[in-house]
Formats: sequence, structure tokens, C-alpha cells
Amino acid sequence: MNLHEELRIALETVADPTRAAPMQAYMRDQFIFLGVAAPQRRLAVRDLLAGMKGIDPGTLLEHAQLLWQQPQREYQHVALDMLALHVRQLSIDHLPALLALARQRAWWDSVDGMTGVIGDVLQAELRRGGDGHAHMVPALRHDDFWLRRIAMLHQLGWRDDTNAAWLFDAALVLAHEDEFFIRKAIGWALRDYARHAPEAVTAFVNAHRQQLSPLSRREALKHQPP
Repeated sequence: MNLHEELRIALETVADPTRAAPMQAYMRDQFIFLGVAAPQRRLAVRDLLAGMKGIDPGTLLEHAQLLWQQPQREYQHVALDMLALHVRQLSIDHLPALLALARQRAWWDSVDGMTGVIGDVLQAELRRGGDGHAHMVPALRHDDFWLRRIAMLHQLGWRDDTNAAWLFDAALVLAHEDEFFIRKAIGWALRDYARHAPEAVTAFVNAHRQQLSPLSRREALKHQPP
């Protein structure tokens, strides 16, 4: 029995068909679901994914691509679980493949999951002395707004590693956009950094109130004192 057959059995065993329709509705009927909630999904596939330890990156990405092609949305979530668990196998050389995958069947759940994987790859590159941010410049200017969202959010959780200049510059590059998912991403990225540098974020938002959308400003200062 191959990995994908084992994953299928594991998911179908814990699937609750009564959950499928509400899950599909939550995603605006863009995808079909088996009816597996995230905690149950992670538990069901945990041992199978852990058994892939030491897998070479090419095979890892092949498995992710195969899972991405499955019609039920849970399989894309399993692919993201798999990539996140084995992210140390990936390097900056695999960034184009990850970005290409993110553009397939794209919606906020898969894009944001892939952002976490890409962020880990870029942060590892930074700690090796490379310039991970430079690889996000094409994404920040890409025609696909989902890639622009990834570029905006790739530093989530970086704390001391956050390049504030990149963060603020990216927010201004995208500030003119009307797209909800971009405006939300700007606010989310700023709010995340505000946990580490609240005064810097407040000063930035106040200095650029006319450029940032109300949504971005509200999200950025959500946890800041009035």
C-alpha cells in the first residue's frame, strides 16, 4: 500500500459526512470536503507523515503536488501539514515550486498555510547569511494577488528576525489596493510585528493614515492601547 492510499484510508476513517456541507459553505462552495476537522486530520495522518523523516525534497514536493490534485480540500491541508513537518528538507531553491503550488486551487486557507512554509524556508536562508527577503520582491509585484499576500505575510512570527523596513515598505507598495485579502494582510502583518515593536507600528500607521485603508489600520492597531 502506498502513502497516498494510506492517507486516503486514514482520512476517510475519521471523516464525518455531516460536517462536509458546512465546511464547504464556509469556503463559499469553492471546494468539496470529506468532513474532517483540523484536529482529527492532524491526528489521523500524524504517524504517516512522521514516517517520511529524511525524505528528499524532490519526492516531498511530488507528494505535495499529488495531494494538491485531489478534489477534497482536506488533501491540500494534509500537503501543507507534510511540508511544514519536513520544511528543513527544503531550501530557497524550492521556493519557485512552493509559490507555483500556492497558486493552484488558491484560497486564503491554502495560501496562508503555504505562507508559513515559505516563511520558514526564508527565515532559515536568512540565518544562513542569505537574503531571504530578496526572493519575495517578484512575489510582491506579481499579478496574482495571492502571491502578493504571501510576500506581505512571510515574516509572521519572526520577531527579532523581522526586517521592519521590508515590512513597512511592502505595506506601502500594496496600500493602494482595493482587494480585501491584501488590505487584511497588511493589517495582519503589522499587528503581528506590533507584538514585538508596538511603538514602531503605531508610528508607522499614524504617519501613513492617508495611504493605508481603514481595514489595514484597524487590524494593525487592534491590540494597541487607544
